[in-house]
Amino acid sequence: MVKAFSRRTALATGAGVTAGLALPSIAHAAHAAHAAQPGSVGFTLDAETLDGGEQITSITVDTARIGPIDPASLTAGTFGVHAKAGSPIDTGGQDIGYDLDRPVTAARLDHHGDIVLELSHAEGRTGGNTLGYLTSRSRNVRLDLVYTINQNAPVRLRNGRPVTLTGFTQGRLVNAEADAFTHHTARSGMKYRLYSPAARHGRRPLVVWLHGGGEGASLPDGYYDNETTLRANRGALGFATREAQAIFDGAYVVVPQSTSAWMDDGPRFAPLIHEIIRDVSRTRPVDPGRVHVAGCSNGGYMSLKMTTVYPRTFAASVPICGVVAARKAGDPPLVPDAELTAITTPTWLVASRDDDTVDPQANTVHAHELIPRSQVTLYDDVTWNGHRFPGHWSWIYVARNDPSADGTHVWQWMARKHR
Repeated sequence: MVKAFSRRTALATGAGVTAGLALPSIAHAAHAAHAAQPGSVGFTLDAETLDGGEQITSITVDTARIGPIDPASLTAGTFGVHAKAGSPIDTGGQDIGYDLDRPVTAARLDHHGDIVLELSHAEGRTGGNTLGYLTSRSRNVRLDLVYTINQNAPVRLRNGRPVTLTGFTQGRLVNAEADAFTHHTARSGMKYRLYSPAARHGRRPLVVWLHGGGEGASLPDGYYDNETTLRANRGALGFATREAQAIFDGAYVVVPQSTSAWMDDGPRFAPLIHEIIRDVSRTRPVDPGRVHVAGCSNGGYMSLKMTTVYPRTFAASVPICGVVAARKAGDPPLVPDAELTAITTPTWLVASRDDDTVDPQANTVHAHELIPRSQVTLYDDVTWNGHRFPGHWSWIYVARNDPSADGTHVWQWMARKHR
C-alpha cells in the first residue's frame, strides 16, 4: 500500500571580470568626506540560490571609501545595470546566455556605507541566472557574467557634495550560503564541498547530498567545477540552513560531485563516495551512527545504491525522484528488485505524480513497494510560493522540509534516526 500525501496548498567564488580602472587610494577614512573625488569603484555580484537555481539578486558597489553618502540622494533610477552572460565552453550552437538590462528596484546603503542596488528577480525569470543548461549534454555550466553599471544622476555626500563616478570594475560573485561550503578533493580525484556546523561539544551528524545529473562533470576542456552542486538548486543548502542545523543539532553536510553521472557507473562511484565519508569522519567529529544520505534524480538513484552497497553505513536515506528501472528497453534495472528488498536502511522516498522525466510509478512507487518498512510522499505537482516548477523538481520540497507523515517532517525524521 502506497502512502500518498497531497501537495500543500500554501505553498562562489569568482565570476567573469570586466576590465576597469583601479580603485583610488584613500589614505585616511576620516578625511574621505572632505577629500572625495570622482573615481572608479569596484562592485560585487550578490547571488542567492532560489528554488529554481541561482540568480544575481543585487549588486554591492564599493562606495564607502569615497565618503559617507546621503541615502536620500539614492533612487532606483540613480544607476542602470546591464547584464551579459555567455557559456564558458562550446555549446554546439545552443544559446544559453543573455544580453539585457536588469531593472533596479531599489538603491540603499548597507551597514558599511556601500551602495546596494536591488535587482528585479523571480523564479523562472531569464536574465538573472548564473547557470546555463546544455540540453545536448544534460549539464549545467557556470556562465561567464559581465555586468555593466551606468550612473544616471550624481549621488551626494552628507556634506552636500555631488559625486559622479568615472567607472565601475566588476569583482567576485558572492553567495553567502554557497560560500559557507569549503572546497575539497579526495584522493580518488573526486571533488566535494563541505559545510561545517558551528563548533560545539560532541560528535555531529553527517548529511551526504548526492546531486542530480545536471550537476555532474564529464564535459570537455576539463570542466569540473564543483560549484553547480550548490547553485543549481537548494538540495544541499537546505541542510545547512539555520532551521535544519537546529533540527539536527548541528550537522556536517558533504556534497560529492560525480566525474560524470552517478547512473553511468553507480557501483564504481559508491566506494569513491564512501571514501569521502570516511575522510570527513576521520578529520571531523562525525557520529558514525548518524550518517544520512539524500539525493535527487541521478542522486536519488545513487542514494539507494549506497544503501545496497553499504547496508550498515547510513542511519536514514531520502531518495528523491530516483531511478531504479532500466534506462532503456533490454537493459537490466539500475537497482534490481532483489537489492531493493534487501535494503535495511530506513528509507523515505519522494516524488511528484506529474514527473515526466522519471516515471514515479515505475521507480519511486515500485521501490517503495519492495523496500521493507519504507515510506513515500507523492505530490500532485511541484509548486512552491505560488510558482509551479517542472514535475521532476520534487527535491524542492525536501530542501524546504515539506514532506511529512503522522505530524513528522522529513528532516526531523532523519535527525531521529540512529544506526
